Amino acid sequence: MLTIEVDDKAVIARLTAMPDKLRAAFLKKTYALAEKLKSKVQQNLTNRILNIRTGKLVRSIFEQVTNSTNEVSGRVYSSGVPYAAIQEYGGQTKAHIIEAANGKALAFNMGGKQVFFKRVNHPGSNIPAHRYMGQAFDAMKPEISSGYQEAAQEGLK
Repeated sequence: MLTIEVDDKAVIARLTAMPDKLRAAFLKKTYALAEKLKSKVQQNLTNRILNIRTGKLVRSIFEQVTNSTNEVSGRVYSSGVPYAAIQEYGGQTKAHIIEAANGKALAFNMGGKQVFFKRVNHPGSNIPAHRYMGQAFDAMKPEISSGYQEAAQEGLK
């Protein structure tokens, strides 16, 4: 068994401060990277990966940083938009009925004429994956990796 005793107050102080300095460096980097990833996701959405109608999906993108005793982590996610996941991953919707909610009828153009219906039978849809989040993350992987390496070096100074 090997035992090492450190009697140098400066070395002891540096070793004691190291976890706090590392955590602070990782926390700072996580905030910056999460904000940048959020911006890239929103940029993907506004650069026509999807056709923007209301902008609701763009506004549903948030970043969150968690700082607990065991970890510092960040995430970018969509909240409040039920179609966010199917747009990211793709999938199928079932056949369903669409009814007029805010007005007396639904209006469509069919055969060059405007027609009105109280309800319609939607046959379902096959929605392809658009990967607006996945593309942003893939593009940032090298920056995320080098960013945490830089944070570790900064925290160990």
